[in-house]
Amino acid sequence: MFTGLIEHLGRVSFIERDEGGCALTISDSANILGDCRVGDSIAVNGACLTVTEFDAAQGGGYFKVWLANETLDRTNLGDRRVGDYVNLERAMAGHIRFGGHFVQGHIDTTATIVRRQPDGESLRVWFQLPQSTSEGHSLMTYLVPKGYVAIDGTSLTLTEVDDAKSMFGVMVIKHTQEKISLAKKPLGAKVNIEVDMVGKYVEKSVAAALAGGGSNAVRGLVEKIVEEALTRQRSD
Repeated sequence: MFTGLIEHLGRVSFIERDEGGCALTISDSANILGDCRVGDSIAVNGACLTVTEFDAAQGGGYFKVWLANETLDRTNLGDRRVGDYVNLERAMAGHIRFGGHFVQGHIDTTATIVRRQPDGESLRVWFQLPQSTSEGHSLMTYLVPKGYVAIDGTSLTLTEVDDAKSMFGVMVIKHTQEKISLAKKPLGAKVNIEVDMVGKYVEKSVAAALAGGGSNAVRGLVEKIVEEALTRQRSD
């Protein structure tokens, strides 16, 4: 589990590919490796990956992760090149403040940067989502104004949502621009998207209730909402 508060920008220093996937070596990362162990989870551009090797001193501190083909297909990590910088966050510790939102590190899809506009010292950025994911549904259902979205692992607040165009926008303050890779990405660049998982659970519970399953509490709530809607309709 992660918070979406990026700790560090690491540099891709080596890439090894084969038919089974890809190994990334990420350097200049010493300040997040002090308590690292092989097998730990680190979110790289928002994707939860397992540390397979590390050295906190060599190369300014490096660690290596393995990306299966599923991860390469679903994220922008397969497009990284040596020298690219990536957002890094260690798994959340139990004793720290929870400052972002619940981020699992499970990327849903990628979006494309379609517009950038300075707003004082802040930056407004708009994104285009695909019409549907590989599962065949739109993620716009889970995006609401003032809700959360994780973009390349960064917890950001949605400022605009256009369901008809499958577009949404965020504002990035100056401090955040300096801490993450988004501000440096050009128009047309792909970013990793993870929508708020709470919305997924709510949708599944309601859908189960409408189908006659699910918990009695949720089913009772849905029935009450439908009954009230029908009562209003009859009175009109």
